[in-house]
Amino acid sequence: MKIDKQNVSLNKKRMELLKKALEFENMKMSNMTTSDRVLASREAKAIILGLNEIYKSTKDSKLMDIMKRLTIKKKKLEKRLR
Repeated sequence: MKIDKQNVSLNKKRMELLKKALEFENMKMSNMTTSDRVLASREAKAIILGLNEIYKSTKDSKLMDIMKRLTIKKKKLEKRLR
């Protein structure tokens, strides 16, 4: 049985992104400064784009659900910035 190195690296990347997504979802949004909100919005965008790359190849509906939840939270942050 041959282990594909590319597949292993994709799984590591996927697990890392899922961990970041979970941390972002559980992050408290109260008492944030404007610069904290900007950084959080950028972080959310990076996570969503990373998950989207994985979603394109796997078509996993769970990833789509995570991306939707992160997008909602990101929109709330951006609404507060305006």
